[in-house]
Amino acid sequence: MKLGTKGRYAVMALVDLAYYSKGKPLAVTEIAQRQSLPASYLEQLFATLRHKGLIASTRGHQGGYSLAREAETIRISEILEAIGEPIETTRCSKTSDTGCVGTKGTCLTHALWAGLGQQMHQYLNGISLADVCERRLT
Repeated sequence: MKLGTKGRYAVMALVDLAYYSKGKPLAVTEIAQRQSLPASYLEQLFATLRHKGLIASTRGHQGGYSLAREAETIRISEILEAIGEPIETTRCSKTSDTGCVGTKGTCLTHALWAGLGQQMHQYLNGISLADVCERRLT
């Protein structure tokens, strides 16, 4: 399993927002510069994250983005799911009629990969933005 660019960038940007905002909105360009990310791509991600209720935007001269909730309540898994990068370790979809191998059955290693996915989800669901900012990772 490989985490995509969208997922990495979204997590990096929201950790930056949680760490540097100090209660005031931050401009996308500030975050992009600090994290060496393309600002235009970050704008697109922020539109999705705002729509999903993870961040809020403020207009005007002192405007920008801020977290919509406390950093302690936003989980890394929630960020990935919000931008459409859920943790997938199997080839088949839960709603698939065909299963892993193109039939209604599953492959011999399905339970192995599904278990790995559950462990990864539990790990990322146990870590908040505040945990990352304070380097409290387990």
